Amino acid sequence: MSEHKKILEYDVLVVGGGIAGGECALNLANLGFRVLLVEKDLTIGGKMIMLSKVFPTLDCSACITTPKVSEIARHPNITIFTGSEAKKVTKLAEHNFEAVVVKQPRYVNVEDCTGCQLCEEACPVSVTDQYQYGLVGRKAAYIPFSIASPRAAAIDIENCTLCGACERVCPTNCIDFTQTEEEYLVKVRSVVVATGFNLFDPLKIPRYGYGKFKNVITSMQMERQLAPTRPFNTILRPGDGKMPDNIAYVLCTGSRDKSVGNPICSQVCCMYSIKQAQLLMGALPMADVTIYYLHIRAFGKGFNEFYAQAQGMGVEFVKGKIGKITEKDNGNLILRYEDIEEGKVKEAEHDMVVLSVGLLANPEISSSFTNQKLELDPFNFVQQTDMLANPAKTSIDGVFVAGTASAPMDIPDSILSGGAASAQTISYLKQAMEK
Repeated sequence: MSEHKKILEYDVLVVGGGIAGGECALNLANLGFRVLLVEKDLTIGGKMIMLSKVFPTLDCSACITTPKVSEIARHPNITIFTGSEAKKVTKLAEHNFEAVVVKQPRYVNVEDCTGCQLCEEACPVSVTDQYQYGLVGRKAAYIPFSIASPRAAAIDIENCTLCGACERVCPTNCIDFTQTEEEYLVKVRSVVVATGFNLFDPLKIPRYGYGKFKNVITSMQMERQLAPTRPFNTILRPGDGKMPDNIAYVLCTGSRDKSVGNPICSQVCCMYSIKQAQLLMGALPMADVTIYYLHIRAFGKGFNEFYAQAQGMGVEFVKGKIGKITEKDNGNLILRYEDIEEGKVKEAEHDMVVLSVGLLANPEISSSFTNQKLELDPFNFVQQTDMLANPAKTSIDGVFVAGTASAPMDIPDSILSGGAASAQTISYLKQAMEK
């Protein structure tokens, strides 16, 4: 290891600041263990903090996540590195790991930033907002979203013109363009991998027209339109800004499909689509919502009742496989599909289509382990070597996995998985104390 790196020591390194990683870190910290929480994004909270409501209770997702995130951020035993990645993780001996953590410059001193957004107002550069999944734009100087943690500005240096407008209006002079990438050598006794999942890219299914037809969007884009921190004040078609009257959902987009390399079920797509359909019935009372599905997998507690509730609200369910989507001159979309129950090919017109994209593995962390291999399962999720007795155990003793880094799962299961990872980590750490 190079000598110029800053050396830090903690009990546990948790890689990933989503709901599973946060739950794990909080459990460990509450028992007195010192935790370094490393998150590659500019804010902790993962994808859950971006959601509208959770199924099947329809509780506010942000209302659940924000207090938890605040507790994590304020805990004296948790140190948070946002905009950071664990590049190299080496097991030197039992209960002895070293990791190289690389922290990217934010070009803002977070401690001094008040979140006033004056820099955002002054910035002349507009780019696509990744936190709103491309629905609207943002400035090159920006706060990710209103409930981000930390709620501090960041400078998108790739799009910044270095005009100095943000610096001139900043009341605390917290913008610092001299910041550079920092490397830390972190010594820990255990590692928890909670790197979450990737969403399927529907561009891989060109017959659905995503990226070509503006009124074909992903379920995450619809989620943002329904969320409290949404970009618009209502539900709009991206193509022309009109409120849609007839919305279609295409389930299993990128799930249970060997042709796109993901033959497994993503577990959450049926239920989050039904959740969105119910929310749309409330937001747009006059709109029709149709869900095209292969099988409805309502396997959890209260899920089948939630499905029946959507049917009772007037959501139409069509057992059919979508073959192709085409666009009319007015922006409406024609869905050509096989009606499985009738055995016929049919067509239906909708003014907006939502692709219910599946969950994919995020296997990048595996390459960060140097002298021992972090094994992946056949679908590129982190391998659980003892799924029933020790669900967080991985192929490396002392490295544990939490949440959707190990498999697709919903939010309650992710939280339970984070709890299991913390319990097994504590057990592992206590082995060293007893020796």
